[in-house]
Amino acid sequence: MSTDQRPAPEAPVEQQGRMTQRQILEALSGMLLAMFVAFLSSTVVSNALPTIIADLQGSQSQYTWVVTATLLTSTASTPIWGKLADLFSKKLLIQLAIVIFIAGSMLAGQADSMGTLIAWRAVQGLGLGGLQALVQIAMAAMISPRERGRYSGLMGAVMAVATVGGPLLGGVLVDTEWLGWRWCFYVGVPFALVALVLLQRTLNLPVTKRVVRIDYLGAALLTAGVTALLIWVTLAGSSFAWASTETALFLGGAAAAIIAFLVTETRAAEPIVPLRLFRDRTTTLAIIASIAVGIAMFGSTVFLGQYLQISRGFSPTEAGLLTIPMVGGLLISSTVSGLLITRYGRWKVFLVAGSLAVLAGFTLLSTIDHLTNMVLLCSYLFVLGVGIGMTMQNLVLAVQNTVAATDLGAASSAVAFFRSLGGTIGVSVLGAVLSNHVTDLIRQGLAGVPGAAEAAGSGSVGLADLAGAPAPVEELIRASYGDATGRIFLVSAIVSVVAVVAILFIREVALRSETGDQRAAAERAGAPVDAALADEGLAGADVAQAGAGKGTRAATR
Repeated sequence: MSTDQRPAPEAPVEQQGRMTQRQILEALSGMLLAMFVAFLSSTVVSNALPTIIADLQGSQSQYTWVVTATLLTSTASTPIWGKLADLFSKKLLIQLAIVIFIAGSMLAGQADSMGTLIAWRAVQGLGLGGLQALVQIAMAAMISPRERGRYSGLMGAVMAVATVGGPLLGGVLVDTEWLGWRWCFYVGVPFALVALVLLQRTLNLPVTKRVVRIDYLGAALLTAGVTALLIWVTLAGSSFAWASTETALFLGGAAAAIIAFLVTETRAAEPIVPLRLFRDRTTTLAIIASIAVGIAMFGSTVFLGQYLQISRGFSPTEAGLLTIPMVGGLLISSTVSGLLITRYGRWKVFLVAGSLAVLAGFTLLSTIDHLTNMVLLCSYLFVLGVGIGMTMQNLVLAVQNTVAATDLGAASSAVAFFRSLGGTIGVSVLGAVLSNHVTDLIRQGLAGVPGAAEAAGSGSVGLADLAGAPAPVEELIRASYGDATGRIFLVSAIVSVVAVVAILFIREVALRSETGDQRAAAERAGAPVDAALADEGLAGADVAQAGAGKGTRAATR
């Protein structure tokens, strides 16, 4: 196509790969609602978990696995969704992910045992993995990195509303007798159905048509390796000793599966995780930082509701209200940093500041116990929220700005995958740390009381025991949970140091001014886009200005 040809105004997306601001906002309405559903489903359960575990007679390890099952399947499926997005219709895939999520949610709400609940939560995670990866990928296809900051603010706002609304809503549902905890799984379904309709009407992206080869073997090996590690972390120290034959079998199997996965990826025609991505310094460091952020963030905040309810005695609704400072910090920092990135074209300073705030927040939270002043606790959570808001979305942006357009799906999902993998590992590891430390503290406190020490080691989450326990024992259980929680935040702080170091070594590249679809078209034609200008070290504004002079700047303002 010659440069003087103009696409028909009726179909700007399909013909030139860019959209007007109105089209972008319309398309984002359905995608952001889908993301709202994804985040809501994760947070609405957090404050309900102690009640669910008590009602279904679950254990501390099952408490962890209700969360881990969803994280595991969403983690394992994320790179698959990302690869499919490079091959099939992104719109159709997002809708499929929503349908899977709806099915998992409805079935989880019907669960009558911990085993079935965990199984349906795993199905729910398959849909969540698709939503978390595909929305980011679709945004990259529609919006240039330079312009994405302003829309990332909307993403941050959705995350904030879902994060604060989820625990609050979950608490209200649990505290409302005629509804109950099962509605924590049903509540996202109406939003998901509306998102389906909006996406059908508003999202129109070009569809890649070529021979499809999906790396099923790589996906299976990756899932097997990660699953073996997580099961080992959960069971070691309770079902069998850390140094045991079972440990050797789990670790040996996991190592064999991961090595086989790496070998498979070097030979697969369409690898699930293209290893060439790791040749890029920015991508590799962003993935390392994402793993650390995932371990710290997911692994610790999952147990915050447990601390507030068991140790401090707050109701589920009150526990949800107490997370508002963290969500407020996240909302403010994600919105402001997104707007500033769009304005100035620079992003690394926000990543560095965000990672330092995450480290500071976890360091402060590591000092809490069962007597910590709640004003201090809320201020610590605010600092953590500020850090998370500046870090999570901008790590994805840095990678999307660096990789080739043909790898946008795989690269975006790789960052999300490793962040979720870190979160999955974090929930399992920190859950084991918390459980073991709580057990030790209770046993120490009950030393000399006949039969009490044995009961303390039963693995119960604590709420079931609180109901009928004598006052001194009840107080000991609450104090033990409160004092043990500080340790998991300390571990999170140590892990956060890795994220800070990785981000410090990321090399900043000025943001591109082309959408993902425009870049893909230029790459197919063998024409350079503004990457060459960025490599020359021009500022973001200069890149955009130079791109406009060549007739390549996106028409989004």
